[in-house]
Amino acid sequence: MSAHATTYIPKSRFAKWFEARLPIAGLVHSSFIAFPVPRNLNYFWTFGAILMAMLGSQIITGVWLAMHYQPSATEAFNSVEHIMRDVNYGWLLRYMHANGASMFFIAVYVHMFRNLYYGSYKAPREVLYILGVIIYLLMMATAFLGYTLPWGQMSFWGATVITNILAAIPIVGDTIQSLLWGGYSVGNPTINRFFSLHYLLPFMIAGVVVLHVWALHVTGQNNPTGIPIKTGKDAVPFTPYATIKDVFAVVVFFAFFAYWIFLQPNYLGHADNYIPANPAVTPAHIVPEWYFLPFYAILRAVPDKLGGVILMFGAVIILALAPWLDTSRVRSANYRPIYRQFFWVFIFCCFLLGWLGSKPPEGGYVLASRIATFYYFAHFLIVMPLVGLFETPKPLPGSILESVTGPGKQVGSSGMPAGAAAAPPTKG
Repeated sequence: MSAHATTYIPKSRFAKWFEARLPIAGLVHSSFIAFPVPRNLNYFWTFGAILMAMLGSQIITGVWLAMHYQPSATEAFNSVEHIMRDVNYGWLLRYMHANGASMFFIAVYVHMFRNLYYGSYKAPREVLYILGVIIYLLMMATAFLGYTLPWGQMSFWGATVITNILAAIPIVGDTIQSLLWGGYSVGNPTINRFFSLHYLLPFMIAGVVVLHVWALHVTGQNNPTGIPIKTGKDAVPFTPYATIKDVFAVVVFFAFFAYWIFLQPNYLGHADNYIPANPAVTPAHIVPEWYFLPFYAILRAVPDKLGGVILMFGAVIILALAPWLDTSRVRSANYRPIYRQFFWVFIFCCFLLGWLGSKPPEGGYVLASRIATFYYFAHFLIVMPLVGLFETPKPLPGSILESVTGPGKQVGSSGMPAGAAAAPPTKG
């Protein structure tokens, strides 16, 4: 991994003085400029940068919204309307924050599926991967708490349903529920607690992200072939190669983000949340945000309340066990023909669970949810261990360079395959 690494040498007297006392510039240089990355990375590897940009966007807009929000059961709904109608560009900040949560989860799901497809959870990246699962759990908690803050009908009843589910946890369930409620039902103390936790958790996410990036720079990045960097020709410096690709991907993603902000700002929300919370009127169909629907479907697929809670949390926790459940010695599904088919069935299963989570828990929807839930867990507990034992992988390339240029070819100083003919000059 050190083939392209260079030592940072400060030029000016001030830079030398500062670097001797706080070597931030050297750390940035080694981590984001000279750091070697595999030369065959595709655009799926840009979603880490997209996620960091989205986290920054959510923290900045969230802090600004908190300056005008009133965490009170009587004033929360009105304060959101005040932000939308009276605060300069308040509508923009709120739409950025509300739709930013959906964009955040779109990017994190692509990032997670990429990890599962290319085997980025395998040794030596187990801790890096587990830190990612922890970030995902914190994101889910933050998003749920934020969804309750507008204190509309869906916010109030979503908070009521989810906190009642926690009461099914043996021994500590009632205590957790009472701490969250701050009383005997969802009310004013509840929204104060939810607001405080929603404000705190993003900074916890940022802290775990620092650990995640640190772990990444210790083990190095995986790549589409799943084989490590062997020589300097397998890698390129992070800047400018990966930097330019990341910046381009972030710009494209923010253009996609802008579509939802300016053209479809309420499409991903729920209409009932524009009705003030009313404890006396239950909505006809209580549903969470779209990014929780697969887990909501798993929860409702089990007739036993405690069993549903166990499976719902287990659906996330089992992700952290993937490094030990996968028995294959090959990382990338590009070279695993049987596992690749099961992987796409798993993707279909996740989308199916999301669709089923939006439907009423009755009839064929419940049966389909149970089948999809069974396959979700079977993918990790049955498919990963058994396919890894019996599958015959395709031959791997000898190096990352060979996967890019083809076998037997070398790369010259220009970056082109050695011996490649230059284009003939054009005649003016």
